[in-house]
Amino acid sequence: MNALKVFRRMHELSEQGEAFVVCTLLSSMGHAPQEPGAKALITADGLCEGTVGGGKLENKAIQEAFRMLQNPPCPVQPVLQDWDLQKDVGMSCGGRATLLFEVFGVTGWNVFVIGAGHVSQALCRTLLPLNCRLTCIDTRKEWIERLPEAPHFRKLVVDDMATFAADIPPGSFCAVITMGHGTDLPVLKVLLARDDLSFVGSIGSKVKARRMKADLARAGLNPEQIQKLHSPIGLDVSSRRPEEIAIGIAAQLLMARAAPGTTISRTAGPLTSD
Repeated sequence: MNALKVFRRMHELSEQGEAFVVCTLLSSMGHAPQEPGAKALITADGLCEGTVGGGKLENKAIQEAFRMLQNPPCPVQPVLQDWDLQKDVGMSCGGRATLLFEVFGVTGWNVFVIGAGHVSQALCRTLLPLNCRLTCIDTRKEWIERLPEAPHFRKLVVDDMATFAADIPPGSFCAVITMGHGTDLPVLKVLLARDDLSFVGSIGSKVKARRMKADLARAGLNPEQIQKLHSPIGLDVSSRRPEEIAIGIAAQLLMARAAPGTTISRTAGPLTSD
């Protein structure tokens, strides 16, 4: 009955487009509080349905599920955990428990669009059908409110975009398209100082890109950090229309995802190694 309720709730959450983790107790030794096969369904709000026994074991399982929802494995795949109930879980009784964690409704491809202006509006709409977790931020509420609603799409009004950039999850792809040079610079300074992001790009002309790199150097970034910047961002589509520029940016993001650690020309030519 435990599993049947979990499966029914899984279907409901899938229909709603909500991410969740299914935790299954595969085996146990000693004093595990449930029989193998017990399931718990966990969302970002906590335990949603079922149980793997309650108490400290279930609390640890919930924390593991939260971790997977916030930073899903890439590629998205099940995670097996084998815990010593005393050492790993903190239970006074001895024994072991092996649990399988399966995450649903999320993707390991995190894309952050910094800024919600005309090009960002078009870019978000271009990216929405793709298999990514998309976030767009801006300090301007009126621009954020123009963006559509969609599953796995977060629209955030923030006080300071550079402060937000410091907490973007590792492995993310970032497109910096703010109001202009002055607002791009502090965001890029934060992003490029990190060594755990998969892609950082900013919009603008070649002249603006040279000026930006010079300003980043004056701000204290070293050449290796500045070299990570993809600017001008996007494949060259020879257009000023936001919708067409957005296609070029989305194409470059897809190419960067498919071939990590490569330099991508703005032309449609082959990728070249760094």
